[in-house]
Amino acid sequence: MEIPRTAKPKIQLRMTSRYKQVDKLISRNKLNTVCEEARCPNIYECWDRGTATIMILGDICTRACGFCSVKTGKPSFIDQNEPQRVAQAVKTMRLKHVVLTSVDRDDIKDDYGATIWAKTIQATRELSPECTIEVLTPDFKGNLKSLQTVFEAKPDIFSHNVECVERISKKVRAQANWNRSLAVLKESVDYGLLTKSGIMVGLGETDDEVLETMEQVVGLGVKIFTIGQYLQPSKDNLKVARYVDKEIFGMYKAEGLKMGFDVVESGALVRSSYHADEQAKLVL
Repeated sequence: MEIPRTAKPKIQLRMTSRYKQVDKLISRNKLNTVCEEARCPNIYECWDRGTATIMILGDICTRACGFCSVKTGKPSFIDQNEPQRVAQAVKTMRLKHVVLTSVDRDDIKDDYGATIWAKTIQATRELSPECTIEVLTPDFKGNLKSLQTVFEAKPDIFSHNVECVERISKKVRAQANWNRSLAVLKESVDYGLLTKSGIMVGLGETDDEVLETMEQVVGLGVKIFTIGQYLQPSKDNLKVARYVDKEIFGMYKAEGLKMGFDVVESGALVRSSYHADEQAKLVL
């Protein structure tokens, strides 16, 4: 079935002076951002607002998810100086809220990169004590020691995405595991952290499955949920199965709030860290 191209959400391109300032800062500090690596449609808006989602542990992921455009391969090394560079960039940008994420590092067998995660959180807090810290982590292969390492660094918000509904999970992210992702979220909630998750739509799910997924996630104690339209980043990625109407995104949000989420961010261009600073103000 052919997808109506008129339904595809429009992306505004605004290369403002503030955008260029953030771009220079990221480049000067030799940092990676998921904004660039994942070809996020909101990069112009977010960088114009002075916000960016910093991606640690390199720019090469050990997994190859069907929806993602981040490079896949064997990472070369672990940059032990990265935590300080990230912390300095956050301080220079005078951020009130920062989102940190990373590639999957399944090659780091001892802790899957959790130590660098913890050091980055700690260094950022030392240099910018007033800045709230949100982390969007991989699943660390479900390793409890790795999760505890990150939890003990006490991010203000812990986020891990289930990415899609369970039925299509294997197709969308073959090297991940649906139940493992739920377990990661439950561990975070049980530790006492404010926990967040999200999914993409347009990958072949039904609206009923979206609502069922939300019920499962809110039942774990997750407080923030994001829903956005999947947009095919390259010809090598999964094709879009449908473009979801604005009214349906509104329905997702209304139903999610009824279910018990404190915050539901739902819209075509919504991504995990989209307006994360504003979400933080509502719950912290």
